[in-house]
Amino acid sequence: MLTRRSLLAAPAILTAATAPPLAPAVARAPLPGAETPPVYRFKVGAFSVTAVTDGTLGLGAELFPAAQQKSQEAAQLLSQAALPPQGPIRTFVNAYVINTGDRLALIDTGLGPAPGFGPDLGRLPKNFAAAGVDPAAIDVVVLTHLHPDHVGGLAPAGRPAFPNAQLVVSEADYAFWMDEGVASRAPADAQPFFTFAREALKPYAGRIRRVGSGEAVPGLTLEAAPGHTPGHSMVRVASGPSQLLVWGDIVHAAALQFQQPDWSITFDTAPNQAAASRKRVFDQAAAEPAAGRGDAPAVPRRRPCDPARRRLWLCPAVLAERRVGGRLFEIEALGSSRGRVAERLRVQRPVFTRVHRRVMRRWARSS
Repeated sequence: MLTRRSLLAAPAILTAATAPPLAPAVARAPLPGAETPPVYRFKVGAFSVTAVTDGTLGLGAELFPAAQQKSQEAAQLLSQAALPPQGPIRTFVNAYVINTGDRLALIDTGLGPAPGFGPDLGRLPKNFAAAGVDPAAIDVVVLTHLHPDHVGGLAPAGRPAFPNAQLVVSEADYAFWMDEGVASRAPADAQPFFTFAREALKPYAGRIRRVGSGEAVPGLTLEAAPGHTPGHSMVRVASGPSQLLVWGDIVHAAALQFQQPDWSITFDTAPNQAAASRKRVFDQAAAEPAAGRGDAPAVPRRRPCDPARRRLWLCPAVLAERRVGGRLFEIEALGSSRGRVAERLRVQRPVFTRVHRRVMRRWARSS
């Protein structure tokens, strides 16, 4: 029987009947066997910087007491960042290799093989190999502070991972963690941190240089930012007019702390001082030409914006805003480079809709 339905179907039937048989689909390229190494290279003036991650740490939302007091706002900020409202909040633990031409410096060393921090850390040696970084070639290790996830990679199994390196550490942080009196008065759950710091530094005895705020090596300068620990420091990398501010643990949860810098984490030895340092550094990053980088998923950079772009708020871990001196600034994830925003967003794997991607591409072309 000929019907309208059969007439509509006829062209497809005839095409299928007369077309040559389809050849079987054959994959002509081998499937990749490993993920892309989490390595990112860029230039700061004449210096080459290689950012290498040790992995990620899942932080529970309960680690931010002030956020618990405003649980509805905290849940909204996390949801906007495509994060579970109750956590975990994934934060990256990063290290930075700085090649100045004369020196090969490393800023922080990740956790190493130490247990107790989750299964997603301790990947720095593998990622160094993928990045072509030889630990024996590093001649100075600059430490932002002496917490386990920053010094744990110094001496796995008690042997120096960087056999030719001198250590540079803040005098205030060294004095705090090495002080027997302070350690004896610390709460029981904090005392392992003292032991960890001492064991990590022990194989480098005789090669530790303690400094105040000032130059660690030519082009790398320690700047005090206390609160997270008594001697927590940032490292300013400067080559000519180009600057980079490696700010360690100024931020732990970008989705929360960019919007609420007063929300400190329970690991801070002095929460109010940590919040004051964070606000000062945010203002500094917005007012100065230096890009800021640290362990939070977002890597902020100053970028003046106009009201038409104010609402490109696809994810606070990607873009946040801060007003400084009457000017509005966007804080942008993973630095900035025209035309490469989408590429770097894929590294973080945020949740985007198709519309979000189109908006980001337009924004990248117009920036």
